Amino acid sequence: MSYIKNIAAFFDIDGTLYREGLITEMFKKLIKYDIVDPKKWYEEVKPKFIKWDNRVGEYDDYLQEMADIYIEAIKGLDCALIEFIAKQVVEQKGGRVYTFTRDRILWHKEQNHKVITISGSPIELVKEMSLRYNMDDYRGSIHVCDKKRYVGQVIPMWDSKSKKKALDELVNKYNIDLENSYAYGDTAGDFSMLKAVGNPFCINPTKELIELVMKDESVKKKIKVVVERKDMIYYLDYNYFEMRKEK
Repeated sequence: MSYIKNIAAFFDIDGTLYREGLITEMFKKLIKYDIVDPKKWYEEVKPKFIKWDNRVGEYDDYLQEMADIYIEAIKGLDCALIEFIAKQVVEQKGGRVYTFTRDRILWHKEQNHKVITISGSPIELVKEMSLRYNMDDYRGSIHVCDKKRYVGQVIPMWDSKSKKKALDELVNKYNIDLENSYAYGDTAGDFSMLKAVGNPFCINPTKELIELVMKDESVKKKIKVVVERKDMIYYLDYNYFEMRKEK
């Protein structure tokens, strides 16, 4: 192993790089190819989407509903088929990213930093997005494939514990200097990743993530919060959230 420490930038994808959830686009494709019954969308997923869209429900509930249906839908399918569909999704939709995050990836590449994505999306989608944005490595949720077919088992990468485990493995693999490294995330699942580095960025963060940040002094003072809306990028600091909390 080289004794020269590398600086890395760890990126979440859904809601951090990609403007929505890639699993949503994958779900639409599964309906198109008659892998998922359209009734699943209208009767099980759409009600949760409407609640979230009207801000009376949780976005995570909407995503979890899709994820559960996805796991069951691909069980027994040829793994190559899902890989093909994932490639289609990223070819057609992979450009729908935040300007700030896309530009940060380019900046990190110019600095010769290791650019790595750690995402809760299925590994097939994560792989294609990583190739599209010229990332050095990637980790995602693994839907176990045995004898070229999915078995209905998942090794998750959407929770904070799993992401920390992946980050630790990557630190050892690339001899990374965490104190001078960067991380970008938007939900509570990214908190361990943000806490581990010297330069953490919350991108359009959820309330749950901000609450975790505000409770942890080691993170609160170094966090940078970025909100991108339309063609504007806003930078906030933790004092803003403390003032809002006092009111």
